[in-house]
Amino acid sequence: MSDLLSREEYQAIADDINFPRTAFIDGKFKAGNGPKMPTINPATGESLCDISSCDQADVDFAVEKAREAFAQGHWSKLHPSERKERLIKLCKLIHRNRRELAVMESLDSGKPIKDCEEIDIPESIECIKWHAETADKIYDQTAPAGDDAIAMIVREPVGVVAAVLPWNFPLMMLAWKIGPALAAGNSVIVKPAEQTSLTALRVAELAMEAGFPRGVLQVLPGDGPSVGEPLGLHMDVDMVSFTGSTETGRRFLRYSADSNLKKIVLECGGKNPAVVLEDAEDLDLVAEHVVNAAFWNMGENCTAASRLIVHEAVKDELMERIVARTRDWKTGDPLDPANHLGALIDKEHHKKVSSYLKTKNKALIGGKAKGAYVEPTIYDEVKTDDKLVTEEIFGPIMSVMTVKSFDEAIALANDTNYGLAASVFTANNKKAIRAARAIKAGTVSVNSYAEGDISTPFGGYKESGFGGRDNGIHAHDQYTELKTIWIDLSDPASADNVG
Repeated sequence: MSDLLSREEYQAIADDINFPRTAFIDGKFKAGNGPKMPTINPATGESLCDISSCDQADVDFAVEKAREAFAQGHWSKLHPSERKERLIKLCKLIHRNRRELAVMESLDSGKPIKDCEEIDIPESIECIKWHAETADKIYDQTAPAGDDAIAMIVREPVGVVAAVLPWNFPLMMLAWKIGPALAAGNSVIVKPAEQTSLTALRVAELAMEAGFPRGVLQVLPGDGPSVGEPLGLHMDVDMVSFTGSTETGRRFLRYSADSNLKKIVLECGGKNPAVVLEDAEDLDLVAEHVVNAAFWNMGENCTAASRLIVHEAVKDELMERIVARTRDWKTGDPLDPANHLGALIDKEHHKKVSSYLKTKNKALIGGKAKGAYVEPTIYDEVKTDDKLVTEEIFGPIMSVMTVKSFDEAIALANDTNYGLAASVFTANNKKAIRAARAIKAGTVSVNSYAEGDISTPFGGYKESGFGGRDNGIHAHDQYTELKTIWIDLSDPASADNVG
């Protein structure tokens, strides 16, 4: 992107940011009842600010205000075209404040500023805008009920939706949730990850500037036990949309069972394969995609291709190119646009990821942790039962396995409890389609690393997902209830005259 700033210019923006320090409830910033929660810059270890966290009482109050707003209908019953206009206005405000939001995101999460500017901000805007435009273009249906009845199938907003966000893509995952949920007419309560609350709070403030009614979009910072669990168990929350670990996702299913059977949509972990067959073309391009798939966002990515499954016929040539390309991925200060990789999210996660570097496997490249950073690392000839292959690392570590056949490659690709994403590289279209059909994953990209786009559903098989999909019309649908309205048109007089 030609208009990236210098490291010094980004620092000047950082120095001028007035960080939000409280929850956003009922249309305004309001101190939560919980303890102060430090927001730490992962790259430096320094505190950016302290945010007042929320507790059960704050959750109860926010849910009450969300329900009140929903019942009043100032948003839920607003004409879809008017909801569209306000969402588009929010997009314009995000664009106007994009530099501030990009720097805030980088400081808060350790993400490279280049990614924040070129990927996270534009895609967040595009997501909200896409669902805004969809709001007044989705038609309801009629069923073939014959001449004596009309059967209408209509969508209605679910009601009060809790959106529980991860820390790896704070702003983008916020957009993935609130875009379709708000377009459908719901009231939304956001619980950001405790490590990354800043951009969600700022967007909520911009939503009020865009003309959103009070109580329609609220943000409650806090940890899982204090905010996440009370939202999951709340009898007046109609739905929870969660992105995060499979372990935490299971908890929300239990919360639903123990409360009001609220709808639950989960997008959880992944241990994603990149399969390179013997007839793959343009190995330089394959290497580019594989490196991006494995190391983008420091590997803190649910679709990270942490397992490379490569045919022996092309392995040596491909690995030479992959190692060379990995050397080009610079790691360091997130505010320096020259860096591809930034800092891991916090010390606890850094310790977890670093533990995988203590292995007998020899690293082709990387293998070291330095300060807040972990080098992009590749291990070769990793056994299928090694924890490098079986566990979701969520860091910049890729394991390589060699195969001799198509069938062996597919079997290895499916040898996981997860099923979020996969990539297949081959010049043979039939093989590509056979592989895409055979791999048990929600998204399979061919001759590329890709998650689709805003128009395609995103979610996983097996332990990677439950209950629905993000993105596309399918995401919009999951924030609505389907209602059948049956209108009897039969003529009572005709019935009386029968016989």
